[in-house]
Amino acid sequence: MTTLDHSPALTPLRQARERFLTGRPLPDDIPDEVLAAWRRARFYGVRHDLDGPVREPGLPADSALSEAARPVLERIAPALGHSALLLTDERLRVLWTTGEVPGDDRCRDLSEREVGHNSAALALRTRRRAEVHGPEHFLDMWQDVSAVSVPLLAPDSGQVLGTVTVASALCAGCGPHPGAALAEAAACAVEAELLARSRTAERVLLDAYARATRGPHPAVVALDGRNRLISEAAVGLATPQVLTALERSRTASRTAGPRPAQERSRAVALPADAGCTAEVTPVRHEGRVLGIVAVLEARVAEVPRPAPRPALALAGGSVPWRHAVGRAVELARVHEPLLLTGERGSGKTALARELLGGIEPLVADAAESPELGVKYGELADGRPLLLRHAERLAQPDVAALNSLLDEHPDVRLLVTYTPGTPPGPCFQRLLDTLAARSVTLPALRERPEDVKELLPVLAPRPAPGQPPLTWTLDALRALEEHPWPGNVTELAHVVRTLAEHRRTTGPVRRAELPDPVREGPAARRLSPMEHAERTAILAALRRHGGNKARAAVSLGIGRATLYRKLRGYRDVP
Repeated sequence: MTTLDHSPALTPLRQARERFLTGRPLPDDIPDEVLAAWRRARFYGVRHDLDGPVREPGLPADSALSEAARPVLERIAPALGHSALLLTDERLRVLWTTGEVPGDDRCRDLSEREVGHNSAALALRTRRRAEVHGPEHFLDMWQDVSAVSVPLLAPDSGQVLGTVTVASALCAGCGPHPGAALAEAAACAVEAELLARSRTAERVLLDAYARATRGPHPAVVALDGRNRLISEAAVGLATPQVLTALERSRTASRTAGPRPAQERSRAVALPADAGCTAEVTPVRHEGRVLGIVAVLEARVAEVPRPAPRPALALAGGSVPWRHAVGRAVELARVHEPLLLTGERGSGKTALARELLGGIEPLVADAAESPELGVKYGELADGRPLLLRHAERLAQPDVAALNSLLDEHPDVRLLVTYTPGTPPGPCFQRLLDTLAARSVTLPALRERPEDVKELLPVLAPRPAPGQPPLTWTLDALRALEEHPWPGNVTELAHVVRTLAEHRRTTGPVRRAELPDPVREGPAARRLSPMEHAERTAILAALRRHGGNKARAAVSLGIGRATLYRKLRGYRDVP
């Protein structure tokens, strides 16, 4: 199946690669996937003439994939011949290898950001078997190498856990890679071993959970990173913040090593407002920590505090708003990308922060700085990223974000987007990727009945001894009828300004509202000139106490002209 080093079938592609590296015009028949991969490598700053070791990736101290796969792959290794066999994790870090191919001693990270196009990265992105031959690679040292990779899928969730790769001398032009069947068989065998181990681990965790619930404190939580068992007595105590702290404790237990002290229960620090304490015991099997069992106990009740205000992001009982919030909450239960779309000021950022449940995210605002590339690498620690004003992203960052979602479709990312000008092709691809997990927030004019619920949330807290801000029915009707082009942000500005500058007491009257709000919306859409003219007429009427004759004199027009213009706006006060 092996061909000459310079296969005639690959000669045009080899020449095209040389032209690409030297910046010369390219032929039209280059496969789109290959050209896109070369461009990504150049964007990431990968050197095609890599002559030193790729930075050593930080490998997990205790990899369940490596423990399950190594015995299987070691049994298959004698069938390799002159090929090499590699195992990577979901971040394409090389966990294990045998055999020899050019560069395998230097490339311990096969992500495109480090080494450019290769079969492992392609298999991870497409979730199916992938082959890359000779000049399809970006690196010089792989020009005479062919490789085939198969993704490894978790038996329970279907999540990609890593890849198995068979690499050999160049063998393009003669059908499938000769190691394709071996790579498929190796992947199947590893997945079968993972399934057997996961079932054993689930039984061990379930037994430990059953023993704990029979004790004097039945509020029990057991978790292993994939499964969560929560007793009925623990449902009210196991808030998202508590579960997050327990997951961190589980990770710490896995990396602590098999020390006798780890077998004993220990207290875990929970958030101050958790309302309970937790005693955690590691669950071990064959010397390895599989998970933890936590016994929760409610804290002694404290002096009740004043009820907090409802979150701005959740205020409102209208059908459009509750539907949008409910959909967002449902999608946010799965830690995957989420797109919040809506007009400016409609509450996208406030809702995004509420969905995170108190977790402080990394925040990137494209409206403040469109150059955000440094943020994407910080997601490796699992901290969520809140990306605001995605419509302002610079083109390189849109491309980097598309690549990030291709490689890590389950990254915890919340994106806010305000539609406006038609998006370009690259940004449209980003929107298409996020479309299945997107929520459109309604404008405030589409839910006027929510204004009444928003007012007490938006008003500043009154000084001690002062009554809260209240509204007359006439003022409330004016607020509900106003179209609010700036949505909740504009309403909040009006409420704060009134609260800070009014000198009278009692409910806010309609006369105290800003002119555009007090006078109500025009019955028809006005041109910019008409809008400016209408604003000037209303201001003159307000200065002269509604006296139309004096207002007309101050404007330099006749009273009949003033009446005619007001009738034209259908807006006679």
